[in-house]
Amino acid sequence: MIAVVADIEPEELTEEESCLRLHLERQVEKAFYLAGIALQELRDKRLYRFSHKTFEEYCRDRFGHSRQKSNYLIAAAGVFENLTTNCCQNLPTKDLTTNRLQILPTNEGQVRSLTKLEPALQRQVWQQAVQEAGGMPSGRIVKDIVQRITQRTKVPNPYRVGEVCQFVVKDNPDLRGKSGSWCIVKLVNEFSCTVITWDGEYILKMEHLKSFEYSDTDCEQMQQVCLRITNLRNSGKLEDAAMSILKQLGEVKRPYVTPLEEKLLGLLEQEYGIAARISGF
Repeated sequence: MIAVVADIEPEELTEEESCLRLHLERQVEKAFYLAGIALQELRDKRLYRFSHKTFEEYCRDRFGHSRQKSNYLIAAAGVFENLTTNCCQNLPTKDLTTNRLQILPTNEGQVRSLTKLEPALQRQVWQQAVQEAGGMPSGRIVKDIVQRITQRTKVPNPYRVGEVCQFVVKDNPDLRGKSGSWCIVKLVNEFSCTVITWDGEYILKMEHLKSFEYSDTDCEQMQQVCLRITNLRNSGKLEDAAMSILKQLGEVKRPYVTPLEEKLLGLLEQEYGIAARISGF
């Protein structure tokens, strides 16, 4: 026997219920915003200092997330406030949703890619994302729009082959633990660079690099160090202790190696039979 399910007509809400629904929806929308505002005050007033030495330790122990996550929430709160006060209420109702309520972000991930934009551009991107999604946009939709807009306005790639740069981690999980460490530009693309460092090659957007502004001589010295490290790493013979030394050399934040570091590098080359072959970049 086949059961027949009758269509259920939507039940109208009373005026009081409609007001309650709107109030509760606004509470959900503001959850991450209120978290960001609270975290900013905790950080700026150092209200964690009685129990913890750093804000990072406090966030980890009290909330179970990293300082980076807290910073994301703080930045997202600023975007939410900008959208709330300057954007959504100015949109025509028909451009938002069928229930005539303005669309606001409900989580930090939706606006993460907006945090580096100017307030006016934040509003422009959010409006476009709402329209493209036909309602609440995902973080991916917002990020795609940001990339399309920024690529149209990008300046030419400022880096050059052989230049020594430092990693800027931002939201790139592949660069975790490398913040500030050196790398050398191997190939300059339109909107990215291929770089080489002590543990391999990376293809990075320009926003994940920052020049050390070393002189040509300093750059050449670091290129030589990088090539010697690469020769050793590619030998496939290294013990853990040797890899630790290379890692240490790969994370120095200066355009040279010290006399002791030079001796260690030479000792490794001698131990593993690797000639200090130097070639141009």
